[in-house]
Amino acid sequence: MDDLVEFLIARISDDHHAYAYVAGTLGAGALLDSHLPMLDLIEQLANDCKAMDASDSRSAGLAHALRILGQSYAEHPAYQQEWRP
Repeated sequence: MDDLVEFLIARISDDHHAYAYVAGTLGAGALLDSHLPMLDLIEQLANDCKAMDASDSRSAGLAHALRILGQSYAEHPAYQQEWRP
């Protein structure tokens, strides 16, 4: 699970950089309907997963949610098929 969490955090960072580039190029108005709030929430879940003890009753559900969210990056070359839910 640690590998998936690190993968998601890296992809979210990449997405943030892409959004910053768009905002810098086209202006902040280009981001009005962006996915930035969703990326922030996914990053928060990934960080929560890193900090959560495996014995926590919520860990299985959170791990499943991160596997589902990770599928949006399934075409990335670093995505691992064993992460599929």
